[in-house]
Amino acid sequence: MVDATHVSLQANDRSYFSLLKKDIHQRLVDAGMETARIAEVDIIVAEMTSNLFKYADNGEILFGSFQENGVPYIELISIDAGPGMQNTSRMIQDGVSTSNTMGAGLGSIKRLSDTFDIYSAVGWGTVVLSRVYIGQKPTSKSGLIIRPLVVSKPGEKVSGDGFICKTKGNSFKLMLGDGLGHGPEANHAVNEAANVFRVYPDHSPIETLRFIHRSIRKTRGMVANVTHFDAAQGKWSSAGIGNIAAKWIGPMSSKNHMSYNGIVGHNIPTTMNDQSYSSLDYNQLVLCSDGIKTRWEISKYPGILKHDLSILAACIYKDHARRTDDMSVIVIKVR
Repeated sequence: MVDATHVSLQANDRSYFSLLKKDIHQRLVDAGMETARIAEVDIIVAEMTSNLFKYADNGEILFGSFQENGVPYIELISIDAGPGMQNTSRMIQDGVSTSNTMGAGLGSIKRLSDTFDIYSAVGWGTVVLSRVYIGQKPTSKSGLIIRPLVVSKPGEKVSGDGFICKTKGNSFKLMLGDGLGHGPEANHAVNEAANVFRVYPDHSPIETLRFIHRSIRKTRGMVANVTHFDAAQGKWSSAGIGNIAAKWIGPMSSKNHMSYNGIVGHNIPTTMNDQSYSSLDYNQLVLCSDGIKTRWEISKYPGILKHDLSILAACIYKDHARRTDDMSVIVIKVR
């Protein structure tokens, strides 16, 4: 089943912290994490909430659970709109504090995390990433790095946005779908599409969308982008129907991908073509549902392309989430 990848836990008031910590602790237990490792993650969460209380405005923690090369892991992303930091490398060092404390908070999070990253800008705020594996952290492999961030509309138990990816040899095909509206019926539409996506063999994004269109007519329908990457040819092929935003990012430039008008499952154009891009020109793709405002620019985040892809996803979410719908930011990179 495709659904939200992250749960949003509000951390803008100290009174929420106890419930937040208990919630995350129980999720770790349910994920099968060892007791000793859970205790370490509890410390990570405590340090994140402590920093949010002392320094931040509008704090939020995103919790997600995933698998990488068969190894499960959890992801914690702390987001705030506080004063930000001028020198993050210095602030990670033990003993450095601006609030007369021991100054071990960020350093503790880094030591206890299998993957740690931080992005901050003065006057903008801070995003902190902690990734902890349930088992041995897998060795990085060549191919695609994919970091999805899908959050349900506040108050909804399921997401009408859904992301799915499948691999065949050196080829990857992925889809971001957004069921019309939100809630269970939107979730049903995008899951019906995901079931069809899993079994359809053709690489072509347009032909995949046409096949899905015929198969989900009994649902409320959705908008979607399907993208295929062929590593042997170093080529992307992509097609979108409806308001899924796609931005290609390369070493020298970025480019917006134009979608066709229509609703998958209801009405789509009769004439459509896949659009192709070289991975030499564009090695990164960002997909956003319409729960994310479209007018974002990579130039607003200096140096962001040097950071973990989840950091970029969280930055876009921080600044552009509408919070009146399900929200998705998917960041994909060729390596």
